[in-house]
Formats: sequence, C-alpha cells, structure tokens
Amino acid sequence: MKTASFLGFSVLIGLAFHSAAADDAPLPKAFIDGNGPGWKALGEEDFVNVNCAADTWSFKDGMIQCTGMPTGVMRMKEPVTNFELVVQWKHLKPGGNSGVFVWASDESIKALHAGNHTKRLPDGIEVQILDHGFRDNYAKKTGKTDNLFFTTNGDVFHTGTARLTPFPPTSPNGSRSFPRKELSKGAGEWNHYYVRGINGEVRLWVNGEEVSGGKDAKPASGYLCLESEGSPIEFKNLRLRLLP
Repeated sequence: MKTASFLGFSVLIGLAFHSAAADDAPLPKAFIDGNGPGWKALGEEDFVNVNCAADTWSFKDGMIQCTGMPTGVMRMKEPVTNFELVVQWKHLKPGGNSGVFVWASDESIKALHAGNHTKRLPDGIEVQILDHGFRDNYAKKTGKTDNLFFTTNGDVFHTGTARLTPFPPTSPNGSRSFPRKELSKGAGEWNHYYVRGINGEVRLWVNGEEVSGGKDAKPASGYLCLESEGSPIEFKNLRLRLLP
C-alpha cells in the first residue's frame, strides 16, 4: 500500500511538473518555405494597385520592389478566408515602415479605390514590417525609449473598423499583440514571415518562430495586401496556400 501510494504521489508530482513545463514551453518553430501540395507562388498577375502611384510597385526577376511613395496598398485580386502565407522582405533604408494586411475589408478597399476613404490604408488586420531604425528615430524625436506603443519585431493589430483580440504580451493600451521574441533583422537583411489565418485567428512566425497574433478577427475574410509607407522595401518568394 505504501509503495502504491508513493507511486501515485510521484505520478501526481510528475504531472504537475509536466503541466508547469508545458505552460512555460516555447512557442512552436515553423520555418515554412511555401513548397509542397497546395502552395502557389504569387506574382504580378495576382495583384491590383489600390491607391498607389503607377510606379510605386514593380516586378522584376521574381522580386517585388516598392518605392514607399505614396502611402497605400496593392491587394490580391481575390479575397481569402483561411490561408497560409510566406513572405520574405528586406527594408532598403533604416527606419522603414511597411506591412502585410490580412482580411482587408471589401468596403475599405472600394473606398480607397474611389479615393474617399478617410485614411490611406485599409480596414483589416496588419502584420507590421517595421525596421529597428524606426524605434531609434522615434526615440530621437520624442525622447521616449520604453513603454512604447509599438515594437520592431512583428506587431499584429487591427486597423480602422476591423477588430481583433490580440494575444499577449500586448501594447500598453492593449490594442497590439507584441512579439514574445525579438527576431527581426535590420535594414539590408532578408526576413522571413509565415502568416497563418484560420477561422478569425491570425498567427505570425518571424524567421522561424511564432511570436504574435490574435483571435476573433472581424472581418475574418477579405483581401491580402502589401503596404507602401514612406520607405523603399523589397519582397520575394511570396507563396500562398488556401485552407478549407
């Protein structure tokens, strides 16, 4: 009886330690390259300029170049619901700002096309692409170095009329999902984003590790967009897989 009791106690202790370890376990790694069944390479034929200049976006040798001027987006021709997306990107200047919009609403895209939206960017979920130099420039301009409303390692947040419940940790006002790790590389270096959107939940992996995301997105269907916002950036190896 004593032996059985001891074994039972040991099992309970082991389960407790296992549960604690599971709670503290790192987020899963997933360096998805976008190859395999169902994946499609994205190119010029898949995108439509929404509210940028005719020369803002260009396609050459498998690359997508963006001048950053003016602020705006180009969208995929067809909306998506559940998906996986691979994007490689490189800021060409320190302090660059860009992003991938997920589930941008049809209403906001139409308003941007028509030139009567209140802003230059759509309503949706933004997966931000921000260079570390942006933080340095912000510190020089404002004197603030901590408790900032943004990071430069892959914030995920809603814009305009869209809504999202961000995963922790979050920004000071709770509107952004802040990355759990600082994995982004600086200007002049290639970064790898893997974005997965399923049933209103968005998750972001930066250079192979999951870092941020959110749930209960509204809308949970819409356009994928690439963002131009003031600084040149390059994209390559965009690949998409639609999910049921």
